[in-house]
Amino acid sequence: MTIPIADPDIGEAEREGVVSVLESGYIASGDVVTAFEDEFADYCGTERAVATANGTAALHAVCEALDVEGNSVVTTPFSFVATANSIRLAGGEPVFADIDPETYNLDPDAVEAILREREDVAAIMPVHLYGLPADMRRFRELADEHDVALIEDAAQAHGATVDGRPVGSLGDVACFSFYPTKNMTTGEGGMVTTDDPEIEAGVRQFINHGRDGSEAYAHVSVGHNLRLTNIAAALGRAQLDRLPAFTEARQENARRLTEGLADAPVETPTTPDGREHAYHQYTVRCSDRNALRSTLEEREIGNKVYYPTLIHDLEAYEGYSAETPAASRATEEVLSLPVHPNVSADDIDRIVEAISNTPTNHV
Repeated sequence: MTIPIADPDIGEAEREGVVSVLESGYIASGDVVTAFEDEFADYCGTERAVATANGTAALHAVCEALDVEGNSVVTTPFSFVATANSIRLAGGEPVFADIDPETYNLDPDAVEAILREREDVAAIMPVHLYGLPADMRRFRELADEHDVALIEDAAQAHGATVDGRPVGSLGDVACFSFYPTKNMTTGEGGMVTTDDPEIEAGVRQFINHGRDGSEAYAHVSVGHNLRLTNIAAALGRAQLDRLPAFTEARQENARRLTEGLADAPVETPTTPDGREHAYHQYTVRCSDRNALRSTLEEREIGNKVYYPTLIHDLEAYEGYSAETPAASRATEEVLSLPVHPNVSADDIDRIVEAISNTPTNHV
C-alpha cells in the first residue's frame, strides 16, 4: 500500500459542520466565517483575523492593504510561486534574497544587505518554509531599523512557534493557507492575522469588492471577491479544534524519522533553539536524490521535491535575477517525505528502512 505524501483528515465533526451550514441555507460568507476568524485569531494570539478564499488571496490582499505598488518587497526565491506573485499582483517588485542552507528559510544577512542597498523596500516577507519559523527576532529588528513592514508567509506553519509565541503573531501581519495538503484545511481558503486595525480594514475592503463597510454599495476602491464561504469556514472550525493533535502527531512522526535516519545517507531537518517546527513537510537533503526517489517509488513511498525551480528561474519571471547559491543548491538536493498525522509507526519503519538501504553517497 502506498504511503501518500499528504492525506487530509476529514472527520465527523467536519461533516456535521458542513451539513449544518447547508441546512441553514446561509452558504456564502456569514456568521460561521466570523466565528472562524475569531477562533483563529485567538489561536494565533492576535486581535484580528480575516478569512479569505485561499492563501494567495490572503497574501495579495495584504500587499494591497500595505500599498506596495511601485515599491519592492524582499522575499525568498525558494518557495511556492504565490509568495512572489502576490507582490506582483499588487504592483510591487519581488526582490529575492538567499536562504540559510541549514533551515531553508530566508537569510537575514542577505536581506540586510538588500535593505542597505535599496531605498524602495516597503516590506520583508519571510516564509516559514516546511513549517519551520523563519528567524523572526532578527527580521523584526531589521524591519524596525529600516522602517518597513514585516509580513509572515505562514502558509505552511500552522501551530509553529518562536519563543512560545505562535506564528501569525510575530510580524505586522501574517497569511495562512488552508489548501488540502496543509496542516489544516478548508478545501481552499486562507486567513490574515494582525493586530493592526488599518491592515485589517484594508484587507476586508480589498476582498469585498472595495467596500468600506459603510453601506452595501459603497465601493471606495477597486477590489475583488475573495471572501471565504460559511461552508469552508465550517470545515475550518472543526479542523482548528483538531490542529493541536495534528501538530503533535506531525512532530512525533518527525522525531521518529530523525531518530531512525541518524545513520542514513541523508541530512535531516534542523530546528534552531527557540523555534518549534510544525512539520508541514519533513524535508531531507541528499547528494543523490534521483537514486533515493527511485528507491522510494519502487517501495510505494510518497515523496516530492519542494521546490525544483527557484521562482526567479520560472518562465513567468523572465527578466528577474538574483545571486542565491544556497537556494540553488537546495533545489538540487531537497526531498520531502511523508510526515502527516496518518503516517503510522509501521510506515515510519518502512520509510527509514528504504532510505537506509538506498545506494547513495552521504551528504
